Formats: sequence, C-alpha cells, structure tokens
Amino acid sequence: MRARIASALEFVGGAAVVIAHNVFRVVPNEVPILAIAGLVSARVRDGAWSSFGFRRPASWRRTMATAIAAAALRMLLGDLVVEPLATRVWPPPIAPAEASDIPGHPLYALAALVIVWGFAAFGEEIGYRGYLLNRAADAGGRSTGAYWTAVAVTSILFGIGHWYKGPAGVIDSGIAGLILGTAYMLSGRNLWTSILAHGFIDSFAVIVTYLGFAT
Repeated sequence: MRARIASALEFVGGAAVVIAHNVFRVVPNEVPILAIAGLVSARVRDGAWSSFGFRRPASWRRTMATAIAAAALRMLLGDLVVEPLATRVWPPPIAPAEASDIPGHPLYALAALVIVWGFAAFGEEIGYRGYLLNRAADAGGRSTGAYWTAVAVTSILFGIGHWYKGPAGVIDSGIAGLILGTAYMLSGRNLWTSILAHGFIDSFAVIVTYLGFAT
C-alpha cells in the first residue's frame, strides 16, 4: 500500500507539472522534468530502467514492425479522421513556431530531426509512457485494467502537453498518445516500440514540411 501511495503521489506530481507548464506557464517545460524524474525513480524505486520498458526487445524486427504500424495508424487516423472532425468545431491545430523555418532549409530540417528524436521520441516517451503510465498503473495495483486505464489517462495528459496547438491539436495529440500507449502495451511494455513510433511520426512531419508539402 505504501508503494501504491508513493506511485500515486508521483503520478499526481507529474500531472501537475504537465498542466502547470502547458496551461498556466508557471514551470519550465515538463519533458526534461518528467524524463529525469522517471529515470531517477526507476533506478531508486525499482532498481533498473527496465522496469519502465527501457530494455532490449526480444525481437527488433517485431518491434520495428509494430512501431511502423503504430506510426502509420497515427498519421492516417490524424489526417483522415481526427483532424477533419475536430476542425469542424475548432480552428486547425497550430504548428510549432519553428516549423516555419524548415521548408527549403536543410540545416533547420536537420536540427528539427535532432530535436524530434532527442526531445520528443526519447524525452516524451520516457516521461509519458515510461514514467507516468507505469506510476499510474502502480497506483492501481498493476492489474490489466490499471494499465489500460493508465494508457487512457496519460493520453489525456499527452494531449494537454500540446496545449499550444489549440483544442483540435490537443485532441489530435491525445489520440496520438493513445496509439503510442497501445503500441507500448502490445509490445509487452517495451519502451523502444513507442520511442521508434514517435520518432517515425515526427520525422515524417519534418520531411514533408521541408519539402513544402505540409499545409
């Protein structure tokens, strides 16, 4: 029970940081905070980062295939279903301010890819899927239901983590979080699956933006 309470407090603290930064702008960016807190927590409380799924997959081929499938589903669902429906009610999602510098500029595109893989793929996946999802599941007793509830709750937080995009963007990012969380679970909670899927999704966005195809 003490461990469950400690996990609940960690999750609530992490959620508070997400909201405090993205909605109220009263704390620094949550991604480095969550990633560092998660890595420290896994080492101190669980003894190893593998408790969050940071371990070598049993099959890299299966991991890659799952990541590609998750990335494709996220992009198709976002472009063909989520965004068209959301933009019937709200304005289109707001792109990151730096995106306007990418078209036709290879150095900006390369810098964006570095940020995509370092900050988004690794940082956000360690923070959201690795740390918050597992601590929420720990608080619920690590049952199957607790893990899937944690997937849903952290997906909502992931949407809030993209508050700057506006309501349509929050919903779109929340669905992305749900897909990434599901891929994480289906891979036996191996973090490499969601890291690769996240990296593929954002890399594709950088490439099409650089080529001038993004709207």
